[in-house]
Amino acid sequence: MAVSTSTLILFVVVYFAATFYVARLGYKKNSQTDGYMLAGRRVPPAIMALSYGAAFISTSAIIGFGGVAASLGMGLLWLVFMNIFFGIFIAFVVFGPGTRRMGLNLGAITYPEFIGKRFQSRFIQAFSGLIVAVFMPLYAASVIIGAGRFLETTLGINYNLALLLFTVIIAFYVIKGGLLSVMYVDAMQATIMLIGMTFLLVFTYSKLGGVVEAHQALTNMANLVPQALVDQGHRGWTAMPAFNSPIWWTLVSTIIMGVGIGVLAQPQLAVRFMTVKDDRSLKRAVAVGGPFLLMMAGVAYVVGALSNVYFYRTTGMISLQVVPGGNTDLIIPAFLNHTMPEMFVAIFMLSLLSAAMSTAAAQFHTMGTAIGYDFYQQGLMKGKSSASTVHVTKLGVAFTILVSVILAYILPGSIIARATAMFMGLCTSAFLPLYIGALFWKRTTKAGATASLVVGSISSLFWLVFVHAKEAVPLGICQAIFGKATLLAGTWPLVDPILVATPLSFLALIVVSLMTPKFSPEFLKKVYRRRFEDEEEVSETASHKATDSAGI
Repeated sequence: MAVSTSTLILFVVVYFAATFYVARLGYKKNSQTDGYMLAGRRVPPAIMALSYGAAFISTSAIIGFGGVAASLGMGLLWLVFMNIFFGIFIAFVVFGPGTRRMGLNLGAITYPEFIGKRFQSRFIQAFSGLIVAVFMPLYAASVIIGAGRFLETTLGINYNLALLLFTVIIAFYVIKGGLLSVMYVDAMQATIMLIGMTFLLVFTYSKLGGVVEAHQALTNMANLVPQALVDQGHRGWTAMPAFNSPIWWTLVSTIIMGVGIGVLAQPQLAVRFMTVKDDRSLKRAVAVGGPFLLMMAGVAYVVGALSNVYFYRTTGMISLQVVPGGNTDLIIPAFLNHTMPEMFVAIFMLSLLSAAMSTAAAQFHTMGTAIGYDFYQQGLMKGKSSASTVHVTKLGVAFTILVSVILAYILPGSIIARATAMFMGLCTSAFLPLYIGALFWKRTTKAGATASLVVGSISSLFWLVFVHAKEAVPLGICQAIFGKATLLAGTWPLVDPILVATPLSFLALIVVSLMTPKFSPEFLKKVYRRRFEDEEEVSETASHKATDSAGI
């Protein structure tokens, strides 16, 4: 069902006006450096949880993975479980409190600075910032491309203009307002996303005759799976693929494990643990973050799989046969346009725009602080004033936005899924082992953490370029150097880098740490001490810095 241009324009104008208003609320509450880069460490738990969830869920999760569910089936619901268990419960309850307290003890205001100060290594901070600054623009560019194409198709405006409009709007409140503005806008966007996904779930089940009938109908369609997918292990949309089949490896190693566990090592998400005032706020945030991710990812995957039932009843074809070329990215938009009322399509399109903007804003802020603060300010120009720090960080945000936009113009459309998987896998291998060591193993040494970071990064990149077929074949580097698509044959090209590089990174951390001198008891006592007066200290810090905030 087509949506009138005037309706869409009205919704988008109101949406952008609300975005600027909410961003201004965050800007007015900024303090100096902590306010710009860490939101003053006093963000309410609900705001933090919604911002965390909105920064994690992008259009690739709703449209991209929703389309994958239409192809591979409801096995993707295991990813929802992993996201909630690891990304919310383990992250907020196990990782969050230690990250918050340790970050406060060390005076860290970014994720690279957090691990750099924990291991007393400017190299770790600068190298981590460089990884974020170099590789996250690929991920950010994919989000920008999706948003630009969305605005182009829904508003009927030129793609280049849509790209610039989307980027300029985000750049304004990220550069001007800092992390607090980003998190306030994230919370507003998360609310819109929640409304849209709730309506989508209810409407889909009502359209298909209820929960039981819809799922039974999908089970009964197992004989309609294309033979090409059956040969790769597909056994129906309500069953897991055959064990050890190509589809099983894609679903389990790349999607469920890679994205499900990889959320723990995302710098733009981990830094949000340091924005709340106490541990209780993190535990309270679970009650908001868990249901939010369940509705965002869970609804997208369920509706994606059930779209097969709707299309078969109305057209006699499954979802992959309805869209041109079997492009899974087009399945959710096609389902919406075929089934939903005009007003809902407009609201849901704002949900998609919110998902794109919240993720891109988190990426821009993280990239800017990584290159402007961690790599340049702390790595090359250590010792400048806080005012200079904020100024340089703003320049870093602007620079990384420019790089992301340039990449968005030159990258092919098929890069979106690969760029997302590459970045999440790289972060998991490079950051997760030393992050765990920083929080939970006092015996971890500076040399061990450095070895883990370097080994995890290099092995992940090596596997992506020379072994994992999904990246190695399109890149063509292995073919050019060795004369074959991948260095290894058999099952190995199906195995995601996270399953190889992450264990190697853990091994390097443990072995090197056991062979090198540990930190002094005095330093470890400072790092791990519990502060029962945290709230009062943050309050005093914020009040002292508030008098200097006029220039931000």
